[in-house]
Amino acid sequence: MEKVAVYPGSFDPVTNGHLDVLERACRIFDRVIVAVVHNVYKNPLFSTEERVEMLREVTKHLPNLEVDSFTGLLVNYVRKRQAHAIVRGLRTVSDFEYELQLAMTNSHLYPEVDTIFIACNSKYYFVSSTGVKEAALLGGSVCGLVPPYVEQKLQEKLRELKKG
Repeated sequence: MEKVAVYPGSFDPVTNGHLDVLERACRIFDRVIVAVVHNVYKNPLFSTEERVEMLREVTKHLPNLEVDSFTGLLVNYVRKRQAHAIVRGLRTVSDFEYELQLAMTNSHLYPEVDTIFIACNSKYYFVSSTGVKEAALLGGSVCGLVPPYVEQKLQEKLRELKKG
């Protein structure tokens, strides 16, 4: 039986920390689905379509990875995709507290799925999508924090925002 995992997130934008977790998840599971969520409580810099496109571009080297998007309850998406696990990346202790609460809720809603935590490489502990966006918006360099393609897309988005 093929072991399938879903790695959900907003990925606004995808960082090198996300890629680190994805690459390791792809070594563990037969197939990994990166599920870009449309979160009604967040105001993303990039559209869902732009985030999906960036993820597809920077994960081309991972043959057992698929990029998709969804809205609604994660466990409903996981059930629909017949996945066995939810992958979540951890950076800090506060991440663990938050992610553990989500894992317990998901387990209550869909007991057949497990949540697998993957601690990111220590060189990415401080990297978050929010921090990357803030640094870029304030003119800081995000080189090394995101893949070069994402850095390029971020610069294009910033130029677009300055025009508008």
